[in-house]
Amino acid sequence: MADSLPVSRRTAARALVAVVVLGLFAPAATQAIAPGDSGTPGTVGLEKGTIASEPDGSTVVAIQGFHFQGQGAEKKPARLVSAAPNGSTEWVYDGSNQDARWFYDVDPLPNGNLLVVGTNADGTTVAELDPETREPVWTEFLDLHDTHDVDMLPNGNLVIANMRQWDEAEGVSNDRILVYNRTTDAVVWEWVFRNHYPNDTDGGFNEDWTHVNDVDRIAEGQYLVSPRNFDQAIVINRSTKEIDYRLGSDGNHDVLDEQHNPDWLVSEEGNPTVLVADSENDRVVEYERTDGEWTKTWEVGTGQLAWPRDADRLPNGNTLITDSLNHRVIEVTPRGEIVWEYYATWGPYDAERIGTGDGSNGPTMADQGVTGSYRLYGSAGLIEGTGDTLTFAAAVQNTFAGTPLRGPATEFADTWAGVTPWVRPVWMGSWAFAGAVGGLLVLLGWAVAEAVSARESIRRGVRRAAEDVRTR
Repeated sequence: MADSLPVSRRTAARALVAVVVLGLFAPAATQAIAPGDSGTPGTVGLEKGTIASEPDGSTVVAIQGFHFQGQGAEKKPARLVSAAPNGSTEWVYDGSNQDARWFYDVDPLPNGNLLVVGTNADGTTVAELDPETREPVWTEFLDLHDTHDVDMLPNGNLVIANMRQWDEAEGVSNDRILVYNRTTDAVVWEWVFRNHYPNDTDGGFNEDWTHVNDVDRIAEGQYLVSPRNFDQAIVINRSTKEIDYRLGSDGNHDVLDEQHNPDWLVSEEGNPTVLVADSENDRVVEYERTDGEWTKTWEVGTGQLAWPRDADRLPNGNTLITDSLNHRVIEVTPRGEIVWEYYATWGPYDAERIGTGDGSNGPTMADQGVTGSYRLYGSAGLIEGTGDTLTFAAAVQNTFAGTPLRGPATEFADTWAGVTPWVRPVWMGSWAFAGAVGGLLVLLGWAVAEAVSARESIRRGVRRAAEDVRTR
């Protein structure tokens, strides 16, 4: 029997690298062949999760959709969706019907219709939509860039959170809150942030200085406003133009960190209360004001939610949460049990329970006798990270918790979790995507190593080629 040929170390190393690369790419390849088994946002689509308790009314969800440099993605569209109490999908309204590439705020109106805010590369569209026919009663185009929230006042005027109002010639931000009269096509009132804040707030003027993402009328002549980049929620007095209340401060991320859609509640004792999706802190939190100071009374889902962007207190005392980057809407009890869950990809922004009014119309946690921090439990877990399974980013963060690498690992995990849902193929899960990225990095390293190893041969080849050119 002939002796077997010896295998060189280089050949063995190449074989080992090839096996590692194939192993890293295998999960992605498997999901490409059988995407229905992947449990990813793209394959889950629109469907029910946990339904432990059916609500009395439907839930309307505004789904932002994916966009990049002004262009939408056909496979990750902006949609307005109605979910039935049993979690089934009742209807879907495509953003293209409103010339909206991205949907943001949706508000139930007193007449039963919906006020829907969408944007495209040219500006903002606002429409009153009949949910029965899915036909607009009226549509208004506003020459305002990337507006996230427009609310209707009792007299029919629109109050608008106007972000990214950048004056390039003057180098200043004109971000503002304004009231617009649709009948006369005129701005009848405005409040410009730079007139009321130090101009070096959040590092100074830039194209997206405030990122003001929400405005609500909370009383006659008072507006609750959310300048996200300033890490605070404020109440503006329309008459005096003073700030009546301020929760949080720029850079104090223990209170709020890039929050969305705060809601105003008043306790039975008359204490102002703010319920808010504290997005960058991945939690929903409630603050109550007593003796002139804000006190955190309740929080839920810290580290379990992924960039939540809306939280509404329901009349039954539960909280309806839009868990954006977990691609779902959940109703949770005061102590964190998920009793209703609906998966809605890509990037749900706002959700409203029909029949309960606009925003929050329920008791404060103080009125319910509940305080403290609570974990979420009871999810169906149809998407990684929403149940017992961890996403790649969460696993990285947990692995290095309590070690000297905790800070860099957390920063990496937060960046990864924020970016990858938008660039990952619709059929690929977070672990498969991480494996594919790892495989590409190994391939790149392999190519560099081969190039370094063969540098003399490459040099000789380049010289010969140059000599051939000169001799022709």
